[in-house]
Amino acid sequence: MDIAPFFTPYASVALLCLRLMLAIVFGASGWLHVTNLEARSKSIGLSKSFTLFLAIAELAGALGIATGVLARWAAIGLTLVMLGAIQKKIFVWKTGFWGQGSQGWHYELLFIVMNLVVLCVGPGSLVIPFFR
Repeated sequence: MDIAPFFTPYASVALLCLRLMLAIVFGASGWLHVTNLEARSKSIGLSKSFTLFLAIAELAGALGIATGVLARWAAIGLTLVMLGAIQKKIFVWKTGFWGQGSQGWHYELLFIVMNLVVLCVGPGSLVIPFFR
């Protein structure tokens, strides 16, 4: 029994939920970078200016993903941010896939895959109709 015909009409709703989850996480992270710049830059081992750049990238990406405006470009940018985080965790902090507690890079990998869905499928039909 094929159940796909039942769920197919809800694909745009599912993509919207995926996009909103990405936007919430990246928006919150970017906001934390902006509002607590010095502490965040120390905690991730980067300069304040680069931490501010990351904040702006995360906030812009979150806005693009949430609204669907240039969502594919936003997904590319957020994927690059996550690849940078994985690189830092693997090669600088020597963190394994699962890490200690929840500090592994499996979390970033999930967000890369979520962004790849938006990149490959697009934002769906529930977007702000400006740039699609």
